[in-house]
Amino acid sequence: MATATVSLAPRALAARLGAVLRLDDRPWRVALALAIGVFISCTPFYSLQTLLSLAVATAFRLNKAATVTGTWLNLPWFAPFVYGVALHIGGLIVPDPHGVDAAAVAELLRTSWSLSATNAVQLLRDVSLALLIGTAVVGAVAGVVTYVVAFVLLRRRRARSMMSS
Repeated sequence: MATATVSLAPRALAARLGAVLRLDDRPWRVALALAIGVFISCTPFYSLQTLLSLAVATAFRLNKAATVTGTWLNLPWFAPFVYGVALHIGGLIVPDPHGVDAAAVAELLRTSWSLSATNAVQLLRDVSLALLIGTAVVGAVAGVVTYVVAFVLLRRRRARSMMSS
């Protein structure tokens, strides 16, 4: 499912976002669907994010197009920054008892052209909790900001359309 985000050009994404802002639903519902999609886009489940957004949208009866669009806003070239910040924040909240932090992980990945399977599993074990917590924090902040911005834009757009009609 991540391949859909790769093929989505910036113009196509902007067109899709514009279409979401024109949806005929209450502004808070569209903003909420978009924000939940953005939250999901920050999770470390990169290849499952579109499916997760569809499942959540279905379960909570949110607009699927808005939720998927929110998920696709975390484009592949933003992901390393999002996950890097998330790992750093997660490491501050849940320090690793083995002393592994984001800088150590980055150095290990930079200097190691290949990791053995054992080292890779150990590395994942060492950073997984910090990454999960960090992505939850980053996703929550990004989701709240998305909700506020989308809600304000939707309310302004609806007010303008009501005045002109």
